[in-house]
Amino acid sequence: MAPDTPPPTETSPGAFSVSILRNRADFLKAARARRVHAPAFLLQARERASDEAAQGIRVGFTCSKKVGNAVARNRAKRRLREIARLVLPLEGRPGWDYVLIGRKDETASRDFAAMQQDLVRALRKVHA
Repeated sequence: MAPDTPPPTETSPGAFSVSILRNRADFLKAARARRVHAPAFLLQARERASDEAAQGIRVGFTCSKKVGNAVARNRAKRRLREIARLVLPLEGRPGWDYVLIGRKDETASRDFAAMQQDLVRALRKVHA
């Protein structure tokens, strides 16, 4: 493979690209939108307005100091990022913003497969 050739992706035909939310304003807009509580996290989701430029699926992650010290918060966010990477391209909808908020004790310790199923259920509930 040539050095400037991008690596092959392992997404299925219905998968969408996922980008990361970075602006506080986007997090605040999601906070005023739909919410679904899951055992290991809280999902906030909103459909972007047609005049907003961003395409595809966008996702943000946050954990407050209630989750624990910096090590615990970072571990929780790594787990949230991984379930989002695996689930959102297949179950998420383009034109939507999602924010995953970690929960004290649960996000870091819950079974990973159960967290994936929680995200699938939460997304289906948001889009119902």
